[in-house]
Amino acid sequence: MIDPITDLDTLLASMAPALDSRVFVFSTVPEDAIASVAPYAMMLFRESEALTAIVEQDAAAGLGLTATFSCRMITLRVHSALDAVGFLAAILPRLAASGMGVNPVSAYHHDHLFVPEDRAEDAMSVLRNIAANASQ
Repeated sequence: MIDPITDLDTLLASMAPALDSRVFVFSTVPEDAIASVAPYAMMLFRESEALTAIVEQDAAAGLGLTATFSCRMITLRVHSALDAVGFLAAILPRLAASGMGVNPVSAYHHDHLFVPEDRAEDAMSVLRNIAANASQ
């Protein structure tokens, strides 16, 4: 197993963004529906107001979930350390400067960016540019 990376320049240069072909949505899920939603969820997060699920758009429709924010997932394939400083802080302002809302999720091995479905290729272009400039 490769040790997670903490060095910001290395993280940026080797982020290797990968665009998932699926369309996802954000939904809130009633407590009694967790078991039926969990097999389809990319993420479940409990807030004080509700349980949030990120699921494929088709699965959300099939489950009868109210959904918002049709988006695509970009995985930053570098194994970023959970305590790495500044990785997303260096990326998110550049996506924001492109007029793009982003919902980031940090998981154990990678960071994932949920970007508007119709802006996914724009986001990939920004991320590739960041990586190219960091590796110079």
